[in-house]
Amino acid sequence: MHFPIRKGFLQRVVGNVRAVDDVSFSVSRGETLGLVGESGCGKTTIGRCILRAYDPSGGQILYKTEQGERVDLAQLRGPELKKYRRELRMIFQDPYSSLNPRMTIMDIVAEPLRIHNAAHGREVEDRVAGLLRKVGLRPEYMRRYPHAFSGGQRQRIGIARALALDPRLVVCDEAVSALDVSVQAQILNLLLDLQAELDLTYLFISHDLGVVEYLADRVAVMYVGKLVEIAPTQKLFAAPKHPYTEALLSAVPKTIPRRKPQRIILQGDVADPANPPSGCYFHPRCPYAQDRCKIETPALREIAPGRHAACHFAEELNLTGADTTIGLTEDGIF
Repeated sequence: MHFPIRKGFLQRVVGNVRAVDDVSFSVSRGETLGLVGESGCGKTTIGRCILRAYDPSGGQILYKTEQGERVDLAQLRGPELKKYRRELRMIFQDPYSSLNPRMTIMDIVAEPLRIHNAAHGREVEDRVAGLLRKVGLRPEYMRRYPHAFSGGQRQRIGIARALALDPRLVVCDEAVSALDVSVQAQILNLLLDLQAELDLTYLFISHDLGVVEYLADRVAVMYVGKLVEIAPTQKLFAAPKHPYTEALLSAVPKTIPRRKPQRIILQGDVADPANPPSGCYFHPRCPYAQDRCKIETPALREIAPGRHAACHFAEELNLTGADTTIGLTEDGIF
């Protein structure tokens, strides 16, 4: 996904921001894939491309239907795309701006049902009441407006709206980052319960590695529009294979208070996606970079069963993982 850069009175295109640049991964049914990286690395753009909120500049978005047919969502338009949109939904980051303040909760949750003609008349109200119960809210709240609810309650409303059409894939875009820690724990437990009950598949976008370690089955790490590592969660946290992943994990809070943290402070600035460096995008900041890294772009390759890394020296480096075990209680993450 490349966004054009326009300048001058005539707004001519003088370049492109490579928000997502040659990214490829898969998500299996019933799985939670965590997508992590610094702000601006392209995580949300990937989610919106999958849902076709953005028209990708190139490539394919292959979706396997319930009948086993593979469909390229990137090529669909209009009515052809609409029938798949009911199976692909999103939970947005900000529970305040993602709900229309002029609509009641009934109208917000029922809107997908009406757009897709999935329910009519009394059935709409019954479906909304059932969805509110499913996310832990009382059905009598449906006549109220969003301003009457707390942040956690608003996010539950957003989850109910995402579930209205019985989706198969839900993109969670920083779904708990705007909430208090104790409320985060409640929403994460709710997402896990709903996944088990409804056989949901999650693409969980986050910058909070603690949350990702608790929730995700696998983790994909992004840097400046590219994937640099994909691995099962426990293996990635224990032994990363890319230097950028090692730097991210070093920022995870330690669970042993007396142990001195070995924080890795990267030098330099994040690469400009409109004018990225040659070779490996990470090489200007990488403490292990060699001459080859400045010239040759590393491919995302399988270095062990189920593990992929975009580093020329992934097998040779002995990188440090996160010395922590993340847990979750009603009081928050520990």
